Amino acid sequence: MKFGCCVWTVRWKAPYEDAIKRISRLGFKGVELIAWDRKTLDEYYTPGKIRELRELVNSLGMEITEFVSTPRGMSSLRGEDQDGALSHFKRLVEVASEIGTKIVNTVAPWPFSDIPSPDIKRRPLMQTFLMPENLPYDLDMDLVWNSYVNLMRKFADLVEDAGMRYAIEPHPFRLICNADGMLRLLEHVGSKAIGMNWDPSHLFPSGETPAISILKLKGRIFHTHISDNDAMTNVHWRPGKGKIDWKSCLRAMKAIGYDNVLSLELEDAPGASSQNGPRNAERIFDMELNIAMRFLEEIAEEVNIKVEK
Repeated sequence: MKFGCCVWTVRWKAPYEDAIKRISRLGFKGVELIAWDRKTLDEYYTPGKIRELRELVNSLGMEITEFVSTPRGMSSLRGEDQDGALSHFKRLVEVASEIGTKIVNTVAPWPFSDIPSPDIKRRPLMQTFLMPENLPYDLDMDLVWNSYVNLMRKFADLVEDAGMRYAIEPHPFRLICNADGMLRLLEHVGSKAIGMNWDPSHLFPSGETPAISILKLKGRIFHTHISDNDAMTNVHWRPGKGKIDWKSCLRAMKAIGYDNVLSLELEDAPGASSQNGPRNAERIFDMELNIAMRFLEEIAEEVNIKVEK
């Protein structure tokens, strides 16, 4: 097992070269890259930039553990939206292959493609957690699910043809928000190239016990995002600052034979770039990352998991 870091917590938006170097200096063996939208995917990740980033990561003795970009329109019933999502995903797979990773990630979609999902981080602050007033109550959810499954089959074909894997990231309120939803999708799609990007800060507030979700998903956890959580919102704190039982999580990972990356995604830790708009993370964030690694290393040693350094 090894530690990685999400580039966007160090530098929210491209360019990412300096953030990658900073992550390397902190001792990480892996880094995740992202394109927040199709425009970034096309305009920043040019052939020349892809080559530069791949060579930079290799020169630092690191690896790109996952490439992330979530298409719009994945839950839409409109053909043109699904075609756009498929085109975006195809380009995601192409860039990921060229940049040198074997795993792509998208966040699962909110079922209602034309209205924004409620902000779960506001849930503890509101007496009534209100849904959008224009929620389409007449929407056929079976039709949405079946349409999403068909699109995921097309996504699966693309990653299979590229010799890659697709790690879907669950999220509260989305079509895939927990382990059981993921297992249902896997059963319906029928592709071994699809699995989960395990994110306890999304699963815990969706009602999952993080360690048990790991056991449920044996063999289908392709990648992880590591952060702590209050079980009420999707805050991403440093491990040890929330309510997650990390010893049980690492024991569960050992039990299922997971031996890939623990990728720290401390979006809500002090100094994170996600707290500062497009600017670089503050120096205090480096301390947060270092403390998180030491915390997890100590637990890994206690449960007899070898961590690559």
